[in-house]
Amino acid sequence: MASTALAKTTPLGAKPNWAELDKYQETMTRGEFIDLLDRIYAPGDAAVGVIAVTPTLARIQTAPGRTPYLLRFAKSNADARAVSTFWRSRVQIPKDSGKPLAGLRIAIDPGHIGGKWAKMEERWFQIGNSAPVMEGDMTLRVAKLLVPRLKALGAQVSLTRSGSEPLTTRRPADLRKAAVESLREKGRKATNFAIQKESEMLFYRTSEIRRRAVLVNDSLKPDLVLALHFNAEPWGNPAKPSLVSKNHAHFLVTGGWSKKELQYEDQRFEMLVKLLSRSHSEEVAVSRALAKSTLAAAKLPPYIYQGDTVRIAGSDYIWARNLLANRLFECPVIYAEPYVMNSREVFQRVQAGDYQGKKKVAGALRPSIYREYADAITAGLVNYYSQR
Repeated sequence: MASTALAKTTPLGAKPNWAELDKYQETMTRGEFIDLLDRIYAPGDAAVGVIAVTPTLARIQTAPGRTPYLLRFAKSNADARAVSTFWRSRVQIPKDSGKPLAGLRIAIDPGHIGGKWAKMEERWFQIGNSAPVMEGDMTLRVAKLLVPRLKALGAQVSLTRSGSEPLTTRRPADLRKAAVESLREKGRKATNFAIQKESEMLFYRTSEIRRRAVLVNDSLKPDLVLALHFNAEPWGNPAKPSLVSKNHAHFLVTGGWSKKELQYEDQRFEMLVKLLSRSHSEEVAVSRALAKSTLAAAKLPPYIYQGDTVRIAGSDYIWARNLLANRLFECPVIYAEPYVMNSREVFQRVQAGDYQGKKKVAGALRPSIYREYADAITAGLVNYYSQR
């Protein structure tokens, strides 16, 4: 085993307790492990040097000078031990013919924070005296429309946030030391401006998401997390943004670790939790249903990634990426990215606000963009879970 893997962790990350993987011993065959590792989680030999696969086990680098973690494979599918997780797949949730989502535990994560934090998050722009476009406020609006819809269909629904205040108690001023360390790790100079920007990013992107993950994994324990977002194309100066003609949609599932990312001990551990818990097949299946219902409602073309991002076979709408929320939430995560906020059409729809029924917006009779989003998500979930 190569010894190049370092004992470092990602910003604000903690050193993992490798013994927590013991519950996955002999729960997966060698063939299934290699397939998921090479095809989804660490494509392009990204795990070479940190995970060595033998006929009977995987030898996983923990930290230099420490004994590798040995993960034993099941001899066959018939011999594989049951996996213990707090979440349930569709087939494990008892069916109620009266309500298609009965028993399903859903946590909705409205992306970003919004409100007074929107400018700091760089999820804000404004044209003239128009209402500012703030992604955090928009995702929360969709989430609040979804809650009664999903509850009426039998689901148990929780929100990771119900307002525009962060869950984390840490603020940028508390994270300046971590910001300096993060900048040095990136090979960047720790100027006052750079430290300020890095500490802000650690606040809203890292500390906040880590706090939501604690809520999801330790308290809510859902069967599924719906991470709601809106997409955007580069808009330049947020006070004088560029509107574009592009409008598209895509969905993200967990995967696509790079060789560099797997040099971090916590990321190796988190990748293996996702891989061994078998959340991938559920993430893809739900994403397919949501992509179909979103396409039917909004008629949006797929966003196509360039480079090494992993496209899920059979769909131009579903891609695997290693994002902090995807990998920290230990259950299946559906990361929705429909609509381009700074497209001309979507901008007009956002300015129209929320309303019932349809009215003429951007040259056509349309429902509120928020209700269209919520209705498409609801329809996709019903289509998928009613097959129990």
